[in-house]
Amino acid sequence: MNSYQEVMARKSEIMRSSVGIDYGKYARGRLAFDYEGMLADTGYAIDDIRRIQRQVAVGNTPLVELKNLSAIARSLARPGMGARIFVKDEAANPSGSYKDRRASMSAYEACRLGYPGIAAASSGNYGAAVASQACKYGLGSIIVQESFDSRGIEQPEIAEKTRACESYGAEVLRLSVGPELFYQFLLALEETGYYNASLYTPQAILGVESLGWEIVEQVEELTGKRPHTVIATNAGGGNLTGTARGLKAAGAEECSIVGASVDLQGLHMASDRDFNRKSFTTGHTGFSIPFTTWPDRSDVPRSAARPLRYMDRFVTVSQGEVFYMTQALAEMEGMERGPAGNTSLAAAFAMAQQIPEDEILVVQETEYTGAGKHPIAQLNLAKSMGIEVYRGNPEENLPGRRIVIPADPRQIQVRDIPISRLQHSYLKHALEGTDINTAGRELETQDIDFLMAETRLDQAGLMDALEIISHE
Repeated sequence: MNSYQEVMARKSEIMRSSVGIDYGKYARGRLAFDYEGMLADTGYAIDDIRRIQRQVAVGNTPLVELKNLSAIARSLARPGMGARIFVKDEAANPSGSYKDRRASMSAYEACRLGYPGIAAASSGNYGAAVASQACKYGLGSIIVQESFDSRGIEQPEIAEKTRACESYGAEVLRLSVGPELFYQFLLALEETGYYNASLYTPQAILGVESLGWEIVEQVEELTGKRPHTVIATNAGGGNLTGTARGLKAAGAEECSIVGASVDLQGLHMASDRDFNRKSFTTGHTGFSIPFTTWPDRSDVPRSAARPLRYMDRFVTVSQGEVFYMTQALAEMEGMERGPAGNTSLAAAFAMAQQIPEDEILVVQETEYTGAGKHPIAQLNLAKSMGIEVYRGNPEENLPGRRIVIPADPRQIQVRDIPISRLQHSYLKHALEGTDINTAGRELETQDIDFLMAETRLDQAGLMDALEIISHE
């Protein structure tokens, strides 16, 4: 009854009972689904979300102007350039990250529907956020973590999160890297009847809308303007999706939305060998590329995190550049924060130099830091794995082999991943496993409308892209 094959065969049934959503009712056409209808059916408007979050001390975090880093960026820019850099200090949330916003709605929903507890598969901040919010509602919590490789070597950042989860009273299941993570998570859901606090449910994404809304409110209050650009560290896509929806709901339609990830190209996230050769457990291309180009690879049938619908630009930075900006934020602004938000900060420092000095650029999150999240812990692990670490030109960075920390702030740059490349990959995934002609000639009108919304292509652009795919 509980072999790997048997449990995976019950996956759809377990998922449906653990989130209380009939995803089938939103199916449209041959491959489309009613995304906005799925979100609307939660019944939560932005005012409801903010009220729920206020009751559990989530949100209303400070917006901090990074005056010293802004001045350095301006000194490196052409005259008249060098935007003011602000950061939304999400470390002020109860468990120390923006993911309290997602967890707050999952815990509220679990309590409202009468589940005895909540469970999440998370090796990072979300596990701690779920465990913390479970305490607020008197719910049990189980966190399933992929923690170490086959030799028992653990990621220091994940060990840090284990301690945090356990401090909130969660039961933590620690596993080695591999396919058993999802299997064990499904078993836990089935055996306990707990709510699946997935990162990808409608409630989890709506919980982040308050973050985008607050950014607009606070930027207007502090500067009398709206943000020119907001940069979100992108992994599974929910951070960018929820923030972008909140920005738009608050009227910041013209704001440019940028996704930023650490470049870990060449490392496989499910590889036992590569598990400890990456110095970032989230916010990197090992998650962001797959989840941007096919969001429904998540642990629910239809992910509510769909970043390609909202992303104006997607950039990467190197590991060394993030470590550099982590230290710069501490020494120049007196804010010691963890790596996730500093991924966006590294991108912001470079991008600010290309934006007029009277404009506002916002890094939309920070996260708390501790012994396991500190750069020294990650760099020490890297050295123990035989990875070179030195100061120099970050263009020499090679994931899994070399971490090169910039010798000069002028060396911090962003590298663009063309949106067209992501659109192309998404469309290929969308047609996989169907009998639809790859040129799209058999698509129904609602399928075409859906794919246009998913890729932000007009109809002519969509059909041209599908025609190209048909000849590959």
